[in-house]
Order: sequence, then structure tokens, then C-alpha cells
Amino acid sequence: MPKVSIINKSPFKLPEYETTSSAGVDLRAVLTTEVKLSSLERKVIGTGIKIALPAGYEAQVRPRSGLSAKHGITVLNSPGTIDADYRGEIGIILVNLSSESYTIKPGERIAQLVFAKVEQVKWDLKNDLDTTSRGDGGFGSTGK
Repeated sequence: MPKVSIINKSPFKLPEYETTSSAGVDLRAVLTTEVKLSSLERKVIGTGIKIALPAGYEAQVRPRSGLSAKHGITVLNSPGTIDADYRGEIGIILVNLSSESYTIKPGERIAQLVFAKVEQVKWDLKNDLDTTSRGDGGFGSTGK
């Protein structure tokens, strides 16, 4: 298990796995007052967390399923990627896809962070690609 350096400028405990088999840790809203998110509105919400990932890793910011299913609140650029060389505060781009306003409370769990290994590639410029049964079929080309 890789170690990740973290700075916690929030008043809350470190993000943690809520169950023994959780894939992600929950991130909390660092707010001085409640924030209203109107229908179709988006806002960046701070977490007070900064991390230093080891090379070869990314952190993916993902929605919390309960907020999405019950209130239509999701992470706009899901999954958002935090690169290994980023050192700023993690901000969450929340959007309200419901028809009703939603109030985000200080300390509310608003997103989850999942860590993943990544690799960089080197391009191999070609004039043609190998053929496959799918070929260049686009969206929906494999059926329902």
C-alpha cells in the first residue's frame, strides 16, 4: 500500500475509508456557512486537503452515490483527476442536476477520492492501425 503525504487544513479528521472494503475515502466540504446550490448551478467547494501522490498514481474525484441518487448532486467532471505533481487544495466541482435547490452544509461528505495506478505512453505514429472485428464503429456499434 503506497503512502500519500497529506496536509489537512480543514477542521475535520483525515479522509478515511468508511468500511473495510471501501474503494474511496470521503471528502468533506470546508465551508464557513451553508452554501445553496440551485437547480443546474455548479460551484467549486474546497476540502482543505492537499496531497502529494507518488509518481505513477492519480487520485480520482468521484460523486457520492447517495447525494446523486437522492438529490441529483454530482461531480461535474467525473471522474476528476488529481495528478501526481499537483500540490494545491483539492476542490470539488459540484453540480445540481435536480429541479430543486440543495444546501451543502459545512463538513458534509460531498465526494469520494479513489486512488489508481496510471502509466504514461509513448506514441508510435502509424498510417494504419491493426484491424479488429469492431473496426471504427462508433457509439452504439456493439449493440445494446
